[in-house]
Amino acid sequence: MAVTQYGDIGPRTGAWAATELLRRATPYLVLEKFGQAVTVPANKTKLVKFRRYNALPLATSPLSEGVTPASTAFSATDVPATLTQLGAVVQVSDIIADTHEDPVLAEMTNVLAEQAAQSVELLRFNILKGGINALYSNNVAGRSSVVAPIQVSAATPSMLNQRRVTRALKRQNARYITKVVRSTPNWETVNVAASYVCVVHPDCEGDIRSLPSFTPVERYGQMTPYESELGKAEDVRYVTSTLFSPWVNAGGAAGSSISTGGTNADVYPYLYLGADAYGIVALKGSSGITPTVVSPKPSDSDPLAQRGSVGWKALTTAVVLNDLFMARMEAVATA
Repeated sequence: MAVTQYGDIGPRTGAWAATELLRRATPYLVLEKFGQAVTVPANKTKLVKFRRYNALPLATSPLSEGVTPASTAFSATDVPATLTQLGAVVQVSDIIADTHEDPVLAEMTNVLAEQAAQSVELLRFNILKGGINALYSNNVAGRSSVVAPIQVSAATPSMLNQRRVTRALKRQNARYITKVVRSTPNWETVNVAASYVCVVHPDCEGDIRSLPSFTPVERYGQMTPYESELGKAEDVRYVTSTLFSPWVNAGGAAGSSISTGGTNADVYPYLYLGADAYGIVALKGSSGITPTVVSPKPSDSDPLAQRGSVGWKALTTAVVLNDLFMARMEAVATA
């Protein structure tokens, strides 16, 4: 019997299962949209290289009549990243598969898709939130002194913190995001309204909505919102996910802020993104995710064929391409 990479299902069924997994996974992949995304074909190296083309020096010297100017060197910087393999498996008994009134394998596919997407997303976020371009909400020196939310004060809300971030990004020529990866299993991009994007935990929703220039998505008109988008304030669009979790009890005195321990405030990372700030291996296409289904069958370890399994595995990674094109604002969340 021929052995396939999908366990006991053939390539055609396996490809369908992979597409179904991706279809159910993509709404959870917030960071998938905004990075410089690549796909890695099957049977290739575990090392992927992203390329950043370096800016040319300004040409400020006048040309001499009839004299060809000296050639300017054109250069690029390769940023390597090593792929990480993630995966999980769920066992199913022959009794459940044969007698349960619900379509167990279909339900397992749903749950595994959510698990795969959230696992990949958390891996990416943990890499990206470690960027070196950090600011703090009450303009203090470090995380342990953070006590203010993004709007600084509930009584007199301000755009100060957001403007500190966008000013820093613009000083480094960080461009607006104008193209994102589409939320489908296929490899596609789509043009979007130009803006920076901030990803953050939904605990911060109330503070974001308190920003003086905040516009909720229901008032966008012709502009299409992203999944889980709250709205925009000036030139920043805010998108939330529960995976973008805070540093627990890491701030100053909690006061009226959310605190897991009750004494020190939890500190939330607001990750502001410009174009080409980071690279990801997209969870897209035929090699994005591999499903496996093993039917109960006799073996030395299972002589009565009582156990089968359903699982997935994926090769992925994320890497910061330019620290100055992204910034992390650390703030508390109003309780």
